Amino acid sequence: MLQRLIPVCFLLSTLTSLYAQPVGSPVASVKTYEPPVFTDPDRLKKIQALAPTIDKLYKDYAVKRNFPALAYGVVVDGKLVYAGSTGYTDVAKKTAATPKSLFRIASMTKSLTALAILHLRDQGKLRLDDPVQQYIPELKPIAYVTADAPLITIRNLMTHSAGFPEDNPWGDRQLADSDADLINLIKGGLTSANAPGVAYEYSNLGFAMLGNIITKVSGKPYQQYITDAILKPLGMDQTLWEYTSVPANLLAHGYRAQDGQWVEEPLLHDGSYGAMGGLITSIEDFSKYVAFHLAAWPPRSEADRGPVKRSSVREMQQPWMFSGLATQAKTSAGKPCPVTSSYGYGLGWSQNCEGRVSVGHSGGLPGFGSQWRMLPNHGIAVIAYANLTYAGLGTINSVVLDTLVSQAGLMPRQLPVSPILNQRKAELVKLLPDWTNAESSGIFAENFFPDQSVDTRRKAVQTLYAKAGKIKRVGAMVPENQLRGHFIIEGENANIEVFFTLTPENPALIQQLDIAEVPRP
Repeated sequence: MLQRLIPVCFLLSTLTSLYAQPVGSPVASVKTYEPPVFTDPDRLKKIQALAPTIDKLYKDYAVKRNFPALAYGVVVDGKLVYAGSTGYTDVAKKTAATPKSLFRIASMTKSLTALAILHLRDQGKLRLDDPVQQYIPELKPIAYVTADAPLITIRNLMTHSAGFPEDNPWGDRQLADSDADLINLIKGGLTSANAPGVAYEYSNLGFAMLGNIITKVSGKPYQQYITDAILKPLGMDQTLWEYTSVPANLLAHGYRAQDGQWVEEPLLHDGSYGAMGGLITSIEDFSKYVAFHLAAWPPRSEADRGPVKRSSVREMQQPWMFSGLATQAKTSAGKPCPVTSSYGYGLGWSQNCEGRVSVGHSGGLPGFGSQWRMLPNHGIAVIAYANLTYAGLGTINSVVLDTLVSQAGLMPRQLPVSPILNQRKAELVKLLPDWTNAESSGIFAENFFPDQSVDTRRKAVQTLYAKAGKIKRVGAMVPENQLRGHFIIEGENANIEVFFTLTPENPALIQQLDIAEVPRP
């Protein structure tokens, strides 16, 4: 197959207006559109058959990293299909961890805070490009690093681009601060590392500000708003904010490693910084939230059942702020495979050299480490919690996802061919290789023959057909989207690939056509 460079936009700020429709706002849709689907009928069975392998991977990793406890789960197509655990949530009492155990998930909380902002946005109660000082007036006097700096916006806070410095060690200890503590901090003046909007810089302070905005706009404490608007509608009844409200037999205690021993970390109360990392939940409960994110894909016309619009959920999963390029990255099998990373709204986004998109978030606090990660195009996700300070779970989650994809033979959803692509393909095949009456056929856009004359095209295609010999078969159309795709013409001696792109007109016409010999499989 010919390789083509398709432009990818990492900064999607120009799309803001596309996502700003109120809930229930009707839009016209194409009646013939069919969303992409998984084509393997045994897909789920193959995933479930890997449960012993997944279990061993996680438990071996827990031993290797000396975790007091580890809980984990695999979510597929809207449900938790496998969950496991090992170790103790309370070492002194030897309380066994289970998928029902409640862990503080730290910065995994950030996406719920961002989702609550989008929920308010969709109701018309705020705009993402509103200046933050509109809601937190104490921010007005702060000095920016440059005189030409724009005002910090809500979107800047959601994408870690407000210009505040990376603040993980400091921010992790502010969890229990009161609202008054947060406002007094802002009143005292803040320092910035960058001008807003120019660089990614991870800021827990920024998400504490988002919590404050949710409280002011909704008229409820942000914890209550997130609980009412997101947690309860998703059935996440065991997910809490304050550790003293958690049943003792379910609460995971946090530990740090010191001199070969586990030393218990004091649990912090919930406060103004809980919006950046305070949520306490189980594998079973959080799997419902993960399933909700997976269910935002693919875009489709069926009814939107909330609690937040599918389009808004997909919006927060997009790469809004470039955060890094790992040129030396490798797959879990050791194959070199560079990865580019960006940050969405409370979520990390990455794409590897094979085009596989991953979305999720890690969490780390004194006593805890966590991560969830999903492959939206494959419909799978993993979640893992450990009760050890800054327990790194990204590596094992990557290995598990790679294992699921490779050993279960998982493929992304396949897009059905749109009627207009099939129609143009059939019309095109009838014209090749002689292009008889092509200029009067009505299937080509106005640019087509001025870009390359019919005589030139005829000579090139006839040469290819002569080399291919007798045509044995015209393959099926392989769509890239509704208006672009390719198919293979198989000859006795050679194969020909035909690629074309249609215009935005209605009806859509062929604007670009590439025909070339391709290697046989």
